[in-house]
Order: sequence, then structure tokens, then C-alpha cells
Amino acid sequence: MGKTIGLTGALENYYAAHASREAPVLGELRAETAKLGGDAQMQIGPEQGAFMGLLVKLMGARKVIEFGTFTGYSSLAMALAGAQHITCADVSKDFTDIARRYWQKAGVADRIALHLDGGNAVIARALAAGEAGTYDLAFIDADKSGYDAYYEGALKLLRPGGLVLVDNTLWDGDVADPAKQDDDTNAIRALNDKILADDRVEICLVPICDGLTMARKRDT
Repeated sequence: MGKTIGLTGALENYYAAHASREAPVLGELRAETAKLGGDAQMQIGPEQGAFMGLLVKLMGARKVIEFGTFTGYSSLAMALAGAQHITCADVSKDFTDIARRYWQKAGVADRIALHLDGGNAVIARALAAGEAGTYDLAFIDADKSGYDAYYEGALKLLRPGGLVLVDNTLWDGDVADPAKQDDDTNAIRALNDKILADDRVEICLVPICDGLTMARKRDT
């Protein structure tokens, strides 16, 4: 039986040095985000950004929706990979002002639409505008209590064969610790169980960074 290798010590450093080639503007954004202290942990890692960028290219994904933008690393990585229309849902002007600056610096700002009234409002607006079944990819990395609603909204908005990416699904290991019973951990556990049993999608949970679940909407 195959076993997922643990990344510690020298191997972790080796992995970090070889996992991806980070675009300079993404490296600059990551360095600026690091100055935010504890909040910086909300940013995805460069290897995850590279992975998501490759998925965009492999799928030919042009229309993307993102729930949780923070300082813009994931949206910038997907735009640099070729996504042409990215809808971003967030609630923080302070964090996303950083994102806006780097989108502009990278020359992709005209391809990204930012909304600061949260994911549920963005879903409702998109559905009302007749956008059901028109998105190629959705990325969920926002408030954990909202994950289930964002997942359901994403499935409505995605075309058949579209992909949902759900971040933090390993949640620093807390999902496997029965002693952890806080609301965020339980919300992630519940969605993990739901996706596993959901015959609307084909799934794979990838142990990259804090866990990334890939759920492909079935063609029929």
C-alpha cells in the first residue's frame, strides 16, 4: 500500500526549493503578505499556487470564481496561468487593497472582478444573471462556516466537467483529532464527509499545503 511521505527537516527544505518556479510578482506579493504577521498564514503556499496554475492551463479554464481572496495570491496565480474572467468574493477591503495593487502591477487587473459583499451574495447575483453552468473552476478558501454554501453554489455555477477546489481540508491535522470540536474544524469535517459521499462529483484530496480537495462536476 502506498504511503504519503511526511515533509520534515531537510526533505521539507528540499521540497520547498524544487516544488515550483514562482513568478517574481508572486514572490513580491508573498513577501509583502508575510509582513502581516499571523494573518499571513491565510495565504496559500507557492507550491499550491503553481499547482492551481497548472490546473488552469490543463483545463483551459477561462472563467473562475473564488471565495476568499485575502491579498490576492491565488487569483493572481490563476490569472497569470491564463484565466480570463475571475470573480473574487471577499469581505475585507484592507487585505484586498493589497491584491488590487498586485493585480495592477502584473497587468491582469482588467480580468478580475472583486466583490466585497461575501460569497453568498456573489452566488445569488451570478445565478440571477443566468450564469449557472458557465464557470470552469471554483476555489473555496474563505470562512469555514460558509464552506458548504459556497460548495453548493459552486456546483450550480460550474459547467459539467468543471472543478471545485476546496482549501484547508486537512486543517493542520485537526480534522483527524477527535478532541478538536470547534466550529471551523467541524464545518470542514462535515464538508469532507459530504464530498466523499457526493455522487455529483469525482474527487481527490491532495495533501498539498493544508490539504486541497479537488471535486470534478460529473458530465451527466
